[in-house]
Amino acid sequence: MKSITKIGFIGGGNMAEAMLKGLISGAFPADQVLVAEPDDARRRLLESRYGIRVVAENLEVIKACELVVLAVKPQVAEEVLTGIAGAFSSEKLLISILAGVSTVVLESYFDGNPRIVRAMPNTPTLVGAGATALCAGKYTGTDDILTARHLFEAAGTVQVVGEAQMDAVTGLSGSGPAYVYTIIEALADGGVQEGLPRDTALALAVQTLLGAARLVKESGEHPAVLRDRVCSPGGTTIAGIKALEQGGLRATLMEAVSRAARRSRELGRK
Repeated sequence: MKSITKIGFIGGGNMAEAMLKGLISGAFPADQVLVAEPDDARRRLLESRYGIRVVAENLEVIKACELVVLAVKPQVAEEVLTGIAGAFSSEKLLISILAGVSTVVLESYFDGNPRIVRAMPNTPTLVGAGATALCAGKYTGTDDILTARHLFEAAGTVQVVGEAQMDAVTGLSGSGPAYVYTIIEALADGGVQEGLPRDTALALAVQTLLGAARLVKESGEHPAVLRDRVCSPGGTTIAGIKALEQGGLRATLMEAVSRAARRSRELGRK
């Protein structure tokens, strides 16, 4: 990571913890990480679990750190940003993971030329399998994007996109794990319906999705090509695919992405 010796987090929730875990397991020194978290119990948990320093005041993080990750809920963003604006300068890099909040909005809270990267990670970051998209603000340099990429690649894969694409990213990969959990649950329920024990059905469903995703990634084949290879003429799989088409699975998933993206845009306007 380019010349960064102190990384701070404003907010110590699940996504911040996922990033912390990736950083520390990637050999970034725990004593060079500082987190601001208002909840006492959460502060104690993060300190004991990761050996990092956790404080209550956001300004302490801003003053001490060269790179700051803004990891609070969008609903409290205005209060937090107003509180830290006076201590922030262009010497520092701010990475925001706030859903729906554009770099233009973030920049409006600061004087000068604030260096801001907007990021949208997802919850599999917790197990080192995250998918994150990044976009640059007006005053952000190439080195800043490289630094942000390095930070998130410690816990998954990274794509760099334009600002206008970030709400679509939110609807797809940001919210996407919840869609997949629903599919896993439904597959397992189908197995139980057909007589499998619950634990067996769930284990098979999880491994099936994991294996299918890995095959798409490693083979480089289009999913439709891989699907066709499983669908023997007159066989079991094509009968199942017919049921999915009749139930509108693809259209429903596409609409889920669209609705989540619209909600991201709504949050950004608040």
